[in-house]
Amino acid sequence: MCEECGCSEKQDSAGHLSENINSKSHHHSHASKIDIGLSALQKNDLLAAENRQFFMDRNVLAVNLISSPGSGKTTLLEQMAKRFGKKMAVVVGDIQTRRDAERIIESGSAAYQIETGGACHLDAHSVGHALEELDFNGVELCVIENVGNLVCPAAYDLGEAMKIAVLSTPEGDDKVLKYPAIFSRCSVLLINKMDIAKHLDFNVEKVSRECRSLNVNCDIFQIAAKTGLGIDEFCTYLMKKRSQYSC
Repeated sequence: MCEECGCSEKQDSAGHLSENINSKSHHHSHASKIDIGLSALQKNDLLAAENRQFFMDRNVLAVNLISSPGSGKTTLLEQMAKRFGKKMAVVVGDIQTRRDAERIIESGSAAYQIETGGACHLDAHSVGHALEELDFNGVELCVIENVGNLVCPAAYDLGEAMKIAVLSTPEGDDKVLKYPAIFSRCSVLLINKMDIAKHLDFNVEKVSRECRSLNVNCDIFQIAAKTGLGIDEFCTYLMKKRSQYSC
């Protein structure tokens, strides 16, 4: 059960491989013992550390993409897939259907779908098994597209180097202080759908100011995933971050 909201945490990745089967390696050690007295978050953190080592061993920058449903995460990933191609692999979390993974594959990158079946966030265990099903040969960037939710995913470490929050302009400019957990922890804030911002009562300066009041070091990009605005700059930023993390 999710300690943040009480939802069921049953997650099923079996049978949802979209591309690039490579299941020979199993990096979650069955030999390691996890104290049954540990909390769900403590157990998750132990497995997240194994995922993090998996990425470090392969010189892969892993990012955890978090937002509300409909913010444009998958459209953003389609744009990124067109630029990175096979250098990017994506783990997609959704409650039902494989549609997001199929869209990413059609755009040029490998993707693996986890259907959570009701859980409001991914956890390190399900992500670890998804990593075993993707071929990381030549991959430089792994994006974990979390379930659409601004609350619970913020608390769960998946082994990523960075959390990236996406806030779209139709959602309103009051969300940062309403949902501080993710905006205080994210390394990057992407303000999406800037192409329609002029038609909405959305104050970009307010959002940026409130985000930095919680998180002074957050990097903020204004993008429009539909048109491609700002995507090249964001992709260049990610590759620079990969170089920094690999030093």
